[in-house]
Amino acid sequence: MKLLLVRHARTTAVDGFCYGRTDVSVLPEVTRAVAESVAPLLPAGVPLTCSPLSRCADLARTLIELRPDLRALPTDPRIAEMDLGEWEEQLWSAIDPAELEAWTRDFADTRAGRSGESTRQFLLRVGEAFDAWRAGGRDAVWITHAGVIRAAWLLRDGIRAIERSDQWPGQPIAFGECVTIEL
Repeated sequence: MKLLLVRHARTTAVDGFCYGRTDVSVLPEVTRAVAESVAPLLPAGVPLTCSPLSRCADLARTLIELRPDLRALPTDPRIAEMDLGEWEEQLWSAIDPAELEAWTRDFADTRAGRSGESTRQFLLRVGEAFDAWRAGGRDAVWITHAGVIRAAWLLRDGIRAIERSDQWPGQPIAFGECVTIEL
């Protein structure tokens, strides 16, 4: 059983812009290019769901236009990016280093940006979607975010909580990349 996780296309945000749950746009031609590269990778008739954020929903719609055999499911807020609270819409370089240090010191339970999600809350939310996929017993596609893909790697390995920031997967995930988890 496979879960294909596709990261959304590059957004219009400047490099270094913090935009977890912020709904940042993607140029239509960029979305189309990613859809054209990903469409051939997807199995026939596979169910496809996406984060409700437009950078994912637009890619999902474009993929379904290119591949009408894909079975569109409703958007799933459980696979939206992590809520980074008051850090959203700031440059990472402008965020108080003491706040970032406090977050990484208690990575499991400190809320990102004071009012966002903790890593524990985020893993719990994504874990609910992951468990539903496993219980469904069939291949699926998620159009989602880098944070969700990293969380899915942990969940695949049976990790439901992490205590330290160095336990968070650090592998880069390119915009438009398709990552496969196989169970």
